[in-house]
Amino acid sequence: MRVRIHLVALALLGLSCSRPGVIAVQEGDIVFQTSQSAQSQAIQAATHSPYSHMGMILYRNGAPYVLEARAWTRLTPYREWIHRGEGGRYVVKRLRDPALLQDPARREALRRAALAFLRRPYDEYFEWSDERVYCSELVWKAYDRSLGIQIGTLAPLTSFDLSSPAVKTKLTERYGGRVPLNELVISPAAMFASPLLEEVH
Repeated sequence: MRVRIHLVALALLGLSCSRPGVIAVQEGDIVFQTSQSAQSQAIQAATHSPYSHMGMILYRNGAPYVLEARAWTRLTPYREWIHRGEGGRYVVKRLRDPALLQDPARREALRRAALAFLRRPYDEYFEWSDERVYCSELVWKAYDRSLGIQIGTLAPLTSFDLSSPAVKTKLTERYGGRVPLNELVISPAAMFASPLLEEVH
């Protein structure tokens, strides 16, 4: 009887892990999606990319969460994060060189650097400070400060496509007539395109 119960439990576990749209992830994986937030359209237009939001996988009590900057920096259950994106679509990427995170001490350093931003308010002005953070800034700084790995290249705001009406509207809402065109920014698109990452799903 016990053997039968054990086999049933294993079968149910297998089904739960193989549900469409959700795959196994590792701590430190970087996840991208198309956000349904009010500013998503502007980010997509400015970066010519569908990916307007991102976060990093961390485990808590054996379950995967996404550390993300949204209103404030928080840990969101992985499955919940997936379903919140447009159409439930998402991409998982991780470091192309697995040796960079094989050492438990390095993984712990990455975890500590990332969690140092927990509960920080979201930075809607995309400034390069630690008082407030936006999604890609959070992940970029965690990898840079813990492992010295810079995923994606920082670029001034003026290097983005600011010509679309959606972008112009958001810039006016945020900055009025004083847009900080020389402010360095790291976008989800820049991190997505980094050769240091490979696509897992």
